[in-house]
Amino acid sequence: MSGEADVVIVGGGLAGLAAARRLHRAGVPWRLLEAGDRLGGRVATDEVDGYLLDRGFQVLNTAYPRLGGLLDLGPLDLGWFTSGVLVRRGDRLERLVNPLRDPAGTRGTMTARIGSLVDRLRFAALATGCATLPVGRLLNAPETTSEAALRRAGLSDAFIEELLRPFLSGVLLDRELATSSHVLAVFLRSFARGRIGLPARGMAALPRAVAAPLPAELIEVDTPVAEVAPGRVRTGSGEITCRAVLVAVDPPAAATLLPQLHRVRMHGYTTYYHSTDTPPLAEPILLLDGERRELVANTVVPSNAAPTYAPGGRHLVATSVVGPQAPPEPVIRRELDRLYGRSTADWTHLTTVSVPDALPAMPPPQGRLRKPVALADGLFVAGDHRDSPSIQGALASGWRAAGAVLAALRPS
Repeated sequence: MSGEADVVIVGGGLAGLAAARRLHRAGVPWRLLEAGDRLGGRVATDEVDGYLLDRGFQVLNTAYPRLGGLLDLGPLDLGWFTSGVLVRRGDRLERLVNPLRDPAGTRGTMTARIGSLVDRLRFAALATGCATLPVGRLLNAPETTSEAALRRAGLSDAFIEELLRPFLSGVLLDRELATSSHVLAVFLRSFARGRIGLPARGMAALPRAVAAPLPAELIEVDTPVAEVAPGRVRTGSGEITCRAVLVAVDPPAAATLLPQLHRVRMHGYTTYYHSTDTPPLAEPILLLDGERRELVANTVVPSNAAPTYAPGGRHLVATSVVGPQAPPEPVIRRELDRLYGRSTADWTHLTTVSVPDALPAMPPPQGRLRKPVALADGLFVAGDHRDSPSIQGALASGWRAAGAVLAALRPS
């Protein structure tokens, strides 16, 4: 393979696809090279015996600003989760919900045996501030770790350890809550403002929808890139000359192709998928472990939100563990017995999915989150490591990097 293009995009994940959409809209000739056999990067779904198994438990948040400019969510046929959580405490499940989404659940939330009423009021004030203040003001606030920010808000040890640490560890993949408070603020903003759902055909439907308007002949899969340099990209079958190169691969691969980048530490997690003929919960809601055992981050029945995730008469359970170590499945099953308050002996273990490089670590200082996407000599970079560690961060960074490319190519 050889040839020419104004812009070569390396990587067909969400960042690369968002960049291609902006370049295509601007009428700039481009080509996209993806090393794998499919588009989507870390957002993927495997169909196994009638089950939809995402590459780790993932969700779509409707409050992500970049989504609306790229696709219509309607055709994704989203199934919705309850805007809240269940927390296992001894022999009880405490239910806490977003009162704006579920006013009827407000009383139960106020009386739940998680922290104190003061905790719940203070957390509501924190989340409301994140949801309503301008983003610029949130990102100009003094920066610290997420844990320090929660304690600065006056939240008790009990409320943090029994609710927020398990919940946020599943979101940030950071059980230590060492992530920047600025990242925490934008996450709380999106959870307070948006709805959480799953596409009927799995999370892979998202990159397919982003890619749908793009000409297929400009996208090449199974095409690993060996080297990038100003004005050229080398693959195993030839060299492409170009005016700009936009590297939109995962952070470890980006640092290999662009040695001038700072190497980013990555957070990983493991998801255990089980099937059962009787769902352990009737509600599409996240279940957390409030017993401070620090093994299971969360467990949920995705097929309660999107029935298409399991074949008729069956139900899918997804359980996530944060960190590099994946405990044996029987250990997780024993934890699920306790969390759901019922035997899981008749459950079928479908598979275990480990994603060691799932999200970039973002300890402080992160500043205003937007890191440079224009390097030098016609080289550009995109990915969630340049914005927030999320689907929104990937899409926004790709869009922003394409904007930087367009500015560089524009005649002076």
